[in-house]
Amino acid sequence: MFQKITLLALMVTIVSCQKKETAEKGKIKLADWLIGNWENTSTDGKLTENWQKVNDSTFSATSHFIKGKDTLHFENIVLAQKGETLTYIATVKGQNEDKPVSFPSTSESNTKLVFENPKHDYPQKITYTKGANSTLVAEITGKLNGKVTTERFIMVKK
Repeated sequence: MFQKITLLALMVTIVSCQKKETAEKGKIKLADWLIGNWENTSTDGKLTENWQKVNDSTFSATSHFIKGKDTLHFENIVLAQKGETLTYIATVKGQNEDKPVSFPSTSESNTKLVFENPKHDYPQKITYTKGANSTLVAEITGKLNGKVTTERFIMVKK
């Protein structure tokens, strides 16, 4: 009888651990729609973000803004889930001594991801919204030179 109870307790533990592991990876699954190559071309230049899945808890991306032959902005991005926390980690060439800056998520859904770091100089908030017809809206918001500023980038999946 003791062996049966021990075996049953062991099985319950294994099943509950598997469910917890699946739940822990659930938030990053909400961001699956980011995977792919996104682009916005305007008279100011060409913005691209290329997202790929690294594993079941991590995505990575590169973001470029090119005007003519000049790269005006280059950024490496990691979207990682550790436990119940989804974090956007940006490393921008030439900023913050080329060190990564973390933005923990404050809201996640199948169509919108919001990340905030109120201690960062600019931006303090990063939002990705899944739009209609294979579009993506990336928005950065925060205080810049004492004034609240929002920049919006509408990209199309390529």
